[in-house]
Amino acid sequence: MVREYSVGGRDVFVPFDLDEAAPVFNAAVLVPWPNRLRDGRYRADGATHQVAVSEPDRGTALHGLACWYRWEPVAVTDDAVTLELALPAQKGWPFQLVTTVTYRLSDAGLGVEVRTRNVGAGTAPYGVGFHPWLSTGGAPLDECTVRLDATTHVTVDDRLLPTGTEPVAGPYDLRETRTLAGLDLDDAWTGATRDADGLSWARLGCPDGRTAAVWMDDSMDCWQVCSADHIAGHERFGLAAEPMSCVADAFNTGDRLVLLAPGDEHTVRWGATLL
Repeated sequence: MVREYSVGGRDVFVPFDLDEAAPVFNAAVLVPWPNRLRDGRYRADGATHQVAVSEPDRGTALHGLACWYRWEPVAVTDDAVTLELALPAQKGWPFQLVTTVTYRLSDAGLGVEVRTRNVGAGTAPYGVGFHPWLSTGGAPLDECTVRLDATTHVTVDDRLLPTGTEPVAGPYDLRETRTLAGLDLDDAWTGATRDADGLSWARLGCPDGRTAAVWMDDSMDCWQVCSADHIAGHERFGLAAEPMSCVADAFNTGDRLVLLAPGDEHTVRWGATLL
């Protein structure tokens, strides 16, 4: 995860202290599933598996397993670091994945590449996502704006599990810049649109004239945006702009689910910058 990312002294991500547990999955790598897994239960390789329900009020397993492990540095240069996690087989997860994440700084900002390989014997269900909280630069979130390159909103039930999709409309149409004042978001989008470079963007415009932005390339097609209205102790402290390979409960719905056979590898790329 990224504890701190700033440009010219201006935070792009909401930072946290070195000895502090990452608040609200701040900047976490979400492997082997992003978002929520219904009842913590899924079927794979002909068997039913049960992982811990980590969000008991909604009865879901939230944001995978990798964020609770210590990643090991395997390469460090002046402008990049590569970390690796060998995710062990465990109760409810009888698979073995090795994930490497490379963070690289350039004049264009922060670039991230994540590569996961199945080093075990079984075919593993897989999804990946990321959880950067974009910084307002110290301003109230209500004084900021949001823009998101996506055409389809994911509808959910009261557990925030998907029920379908709909064309963006009303508060979920973020294709043009709009104020965040009074906008309560914890929603997913698909149908990512892209610029001339093939990138889809989420942007947080701030009163200081700067825009904290996250992009993803065509290796991913889903966004989650959260304004933290209902996160006790962290209400509206930033804006989560989460690139994902799939939306919630993909292990059960199969929507955009990756099946990693033994020896298979999956790679995604995203990044962030201050505009």
